[in-house]
Amino acid sequence: MKNSDAILAFMALGQESRLNVFRLIVQKGDVGLTPSEIIEHLGIPNATLSFHLKELMSANLLKVERQSRNLIYRPNALLIQKLSEFLLDNCCGGKSCLPTQVIKKDKSK
Repeated sequence: MKNSDAILAFMALGQESRLNVFRLIVQKGDVGLTPSEIIEHLGIPNATLSFHLKELMSANLLKVERQSRNLIYRPNALLIQKLSEFLLDNCCGGKSCLPTQVIKKDKSK
């Protein structure tokens, strides 16, 4: 993945409502959501949602399919996977970033 592609995705996700829309669509996976369903879940006005969906589509984070009279928005799983790999590439010098021992929370505090 090129830096410019990652930057485009991060910029699209850098707005709270747009991030909420994306997270909701990702939760539905391959089933996807119609704009009406997104509005029902998040209460975003139609015109605002259209703007956010356009931005997410421009960043290639979503795919859209027409089914009869409905548009179904789904996550672009391949791009999301590449973005995750891009973020974790060379993480912690190739070693696990997780501590070897889980530190237990002190319950006496």
